[in-house]
Amino acid sequence: MTEDNNPLSKYYRQPAIYIRLPSNGRYYPPDVFTPTETGEIPVLPMTAKDELAFKTPDAMINGQGTVDVVKSCIPNLKDPWKMVNYDTDTILLAIRLATYGETMDVNYIVPGTNENPKHSISLPDILEKLGRTEIKDDITTKGGMKIGLTPLDYKTLTKVSIGRFEQRKMYSTIDASALTEEEKQKAFNKSFDILNKVNFSLLVDSIKYITTPEGVTVTDRKQIIDFCDNTPSVILGEIQDKLTILRSQAQVPAIKMKSTEEQIKAGAPVNYEIPITFDNSNFFG
Repeated sequence: MTEDNNPLSKYYRQPAIYIRLPSNGRYYPPDVFTPTETGEIPVLPMTAKDELAFKTPDAMINGQGTVDVVKSCIPNLKDPWKMVNYDTDTILLAIRLATYGETMDVNYIVPGTNENPKHSISLPDILEKLGRTEIKDDITTKGGMKIGLTPLDYKTLTKVSIGRFEQRKMYSTIDASALTEEEKQKAFNKSFDILNKVNFSLLVDSIKYITTPEGVTVTDRKQIIDFCDNTPSVILGEIQDKLTILRSQAQVPAIKMKSTEEQIKAGAPVNYEIPITFDNSNFFG
């Protein structure tokens, strides 16, 4: 190991906090994740270069900005493209906490009104709850079929997000174009077909195995694709709904809010929720 002779090295960043991942690292091979004896991994604060990566629009859209920052701040996760969906929110919140402190302000609009207040959340409280998440990775259908779930990694989710983003752009372009209504409809149908294929691929990639009610387990990808292609829509819909619930495990929950009497008079509901998102409006302290 090379000794750093720079007299400024003692001022380099050090781990600010230690966290436990919801996945506990169990979905990562050794070349992707380095476990620790305690189960907790160090989190370094962002550098100025990391902040710039998060503020570069193109790098954020294609996922490279997030990957670069996670690699810089979470040294135990050697390939952030393999970061599973269960760990993403925890890791981003931890980086935010390590860099800017324990609270994060969330701007929101009170439904039914023009009010745009700010609410402060405690990041350590949220991280503690996420760290206690017990991940469930299988479901059972009403018909007795057991489906094993493979968590989606960041590379797959980014690919899906880019595909959906491009399709939304295409919708807007087609709608504003000088094409005839018939040509627009053909273009819309083609775009819709592409989006369907993206969603279907996401479903298939999520299934690790299927065990029939008779006890036969299928792991062959082609056989699973054939099953998804040919099973009744009601069964596939049930599987998709339950997989969606499983994918949401260890995600930051929405904040439950209660309106004041004045807000209710202005048109706000009695109770509502504020989703927590990671964007430039709240991520940077």
